[in-house]
Amino acid sequence: MNKLLLFSTLLLLPGLVSSEEPDDSDLPLWVVDKITPMHDSVTDWLDNSARNIDNFFGEDDSLTIENGSYLRFSQEFSWHKRDDFGSETKLKLRLDLPTTEERLRILIESDPDETQGTLAQQGANTARNNNNFDSDNFLIGLRRLSNRDKNERWRFDAGAGIKIKLPLDPYVRLTGERQWQLNDSPWVLDSWNRASWFHEEGYSARSRWDLGRPLSDIYHLRFITNVQWQEEVDTLEYSEGVELNQLLGSRSAIRYAAVAVGRSASDPELHDYYLLSHYRRNLHKEILFVDFIPELHFPREQDYDAEFGVTLRLELLFRADLSWGR
Repeated sequence: MNKLLLFSTLLLLPGLVSSEEPDDSDLPLWVVDKITPMHDSVTDWLDNSARNIDNFFGEDDSLTIENGSYLRFSQEFSWHKRDDFGSETKLKLRLDLPTTEERLRILIESDPDETQGTLAQQGANTARNNNNFDSDNFLIGLRRLSNRDKNERWRFDAGAGIKIKLPLDPYVRLTGERQWQLNDSPWVLDSWNRASWFHEEGYSARSRWDLGRPLSDIYHLRFITNVQWQEEVDTLEYSEGVELNQLLGSRSAIRYAAVAVGRSASDPELHDYYLLSHYRRNLHKEILFVDFIPELHFPREQDYDAEFGVTLRLELLFRADLSWGR
């Protein structure tokens, strides 16, 4: 079944990549008529729930103020030379409470950063081959948002919660972000950093530094450095990547990337190189998206023999401010 769905979509991709943009949807009318009532119903529930909780803990402005709550549901199908076929269902729910004194956010997610494996596994998706929701990785938490502007000074957010499993696994997170415009040039440097503690997995820390600039109206260049340490792995990992992003039209874009992954601070060595392209298409009015991600890896442990992998993802987004115009 997984193979059939994956190869069917691969056959349809040439038509999706077409630069012609006849309208804001690739779906036939009968499909639109099916998904629109369902999407509106879930969106209304999401918006009302977020505003009612915000009103209970916050102020009456919660009924009119902009609210960034959303629900994202996705289904992934992947194939990798080493791990064969796999599939995974992922869910992330964010309820914003903007009028509360502490600017709180409720998070429910099935695929947190701390469970995505090593940097090499994140690139290859080899850590994501579950067929269903993994209850061991499903967490509920509360996050306090800073009101600082990251363009002017460091912004720190703190969060805590539990993994939904028995026995319950509590966690604590601290996230710091900063952005700099370099000497009035087109270059922008972004920094994102997180320290986490989970009762069972222990401590982890990860940092991402993203230097980028637009090359034209349709091209954007980025240089990305990632550093990660997990107590369970107990090895410092790092990666260096270069990305070129291209807009293909009003509803599609593609990213080309080359990445080198290394590990160990005392005896540093590169243990994986990979190339990937990431095509993303807005199938229907910023509600339904498709991602197609082929990857070519050259792992050190396989004597740098090429290993091919591909991921297909369908994503359904529910967000209140998208309920107009359908």
